[in-house]
Amino acid sequence: MGRPRQTPPARPTGTSRRDFFKRSGSAVALAAAVPALVHAGAPKAEFQHGVASGDPLADRVMLWTRVTPLIAADRLVVSYMVARDPALTDIVSTGTIKTDLARDWTVKVDVDGLQPGTTYYYRFQYKKSLSPVGRTRTLPVGHVSQLRMAVVSCSNFAAGYFNAYRRIAERSELDLVIHLGDYLYEYGTGQYGNTRPCEPSHEIVTLLDYRQRHAQYKRDADSQEMLRQHPLVAIWDDHETANDAWQGGAENHQEGAEGVWAERVAAALQAYYEWMPVREVRPKQPRRENRRFTLGDLVDLFMLEERLNARSQQLKATIETPLGLAFAQTGEFTDPQRGLLGAKEEAWLTKGLRQSTARWKLLGQGVMFAQLKAVGASNAAGGGLFLNPDQWDGYQPARDRLYSVIKGSDGGAPVGNLVVLTGDIHSSWAADLTQDPNNPNPAAGGYDPVTGAGSLAVEFVGTSVSSPGVDDPSGTLAAYLRGQNPHFKYIDLNKRGYMLLDVTHERVVGEWWHLETVTAPDAGQTLAMAYQVEDGAAHLTPAGPTSARRGPRLAP
Repeated sequence: MGRPRQTPPARPTGTSRRDFFKRSGSAVALAAAVPALVHAGAPKAEFQHGVASGDPLADRVMLWTRVTPLIAADRLVVSYMVARDPALTDIVSTGTIKTDLARDWTVKVDVDGLQPGTTYYYRFQYKKSLSPVGRTRTLPVGHVSQLRMAVVSCSNFAAGYFNAYRRIAERSELDLVIHLGDYLYEYGTGQYGNTRPCEPSHEIVTLLDYRQRHAQYKRDADSQEMLRQHPLVAIWDDHETANDAWQGGAENHQEGAEGVWAERVAAALQAYYEWMPVREVRPKQPRRENRRFTLGDLVDLFMLEERLNARSQQLKATIETPLGLAFAQTGEFTDPQRGLLGAKEEAWLTKGLRQSTARWKLLGQGVMFAQLKAVGASNAAGGGLFLNPDQWDGYQPARDRLYSVIKGSDGGAPVGNLVVLTGDIHSSWAADLTQDPNNPNPAAGGYDPVTGAGSLAVEFVGTSVSSPGVDDPSGTLAAYLRGQNPHFKYIDLNKRGYMLLDVTHERVVGEWWHLETVTAPDAGQTLAMAYQVEDGAAHLTPAGPTSARRGPRLAP
């Protein structure tokens, strides 16, 4: 999710169709941090970008760091150790790995032979220099009584401080952090936020550009602390390449003037795989990054790739409404060949959902699944007018295919206990998922907003870490949207923050934690709302705050 530039580039740009959800950030500026490249006056430390872990499995986890060579070198040999204690005395694994300029001096190692459901500590060493000690955790097997996960998206360095990351780092009880995309933004300084300057200052297009932007994000102290404390499971959305990306291009890509789209994607993904603690499961097909994580008998987490591999180009919204341009489900919008996932990923997801024996199936994905209308109406009355063709509303036949899988109307067994986790929209939402939310008759395929009858699954949509939302302090706009969209139980358009997910065999609770501010470093946070879905219910009910179990945590 992006916005038009505040500082006009050399090429002309039009108004984004999603201005409804975009507002500028604050105007506080700081001096630029040191660039990632080696230069005179660089800090005399080899590990400037911290450590991270990610993509945990029951017996292994990816470990990451980056060495900043202080003198020219062809290749560096970095050692690592993994232990059961933070003092690194009970060592379980050691090894060495080589890195060089071709990898931008990043280090990634897939450490295996670990025990399930276990907390480990790790550190890297280059010559006499030691990295910070990181903490990670493998996935559990067998019976699991409880899981707690933080869910984040949309961390825009220019738009504000990553206070959400710091609050997550302070939570000792988390099993992992789920990042639903827009880990970074491609815009240059002043083009989408004025709180902090970007490196490089221009929009990133080349491999060097993407590497430098990743390096800036990894030097952020709050980001470093979250990644040091918890394992990360991440998927990209659009801004890791360019705004409103699809298979063959992006709204924020000018073919020719900004190079060839395929080459820009290759550069962006090379930098992503270098700088993120993710496992490249298909090296010859880097755009296919959909993955599955099994957390004992409690959760199967499916991370969906919805941008670069198979997404059809977004169609235009052309109908004027008081909320901006909208569209109806007519014409090309009804083409069943258009989709976000593509046939292979749809088949992979269908098979995985049906084979899963976990109590809960979680979909980690980028854009809102629930219908979002400017003007509500049932399918029988034309379906109303939809706001955003970049989310699943713009691909309704593909969404209907997934609904057929959930219901079992495609000939397979139905899929229960499905929870969709979503980012992108810079605001907080909780929704029952139904194909015809404006039809109040569940017996006729509709939905009863009082009882939840007719709902097939639920969706928790988290706000952004720092990207701006909508100026709606009185809640007037949120109230209007709820009136047109009765399946939404909660909407907040203003606040930044993160979600906390607490999962047991009896229910999944989603908590929305909102920050006091992102315009400066600040520790203020508030539990704004909590909703739950109970086992077998497939609809939301209000919930109270969950209790955090104490867990091991590294000292700051």
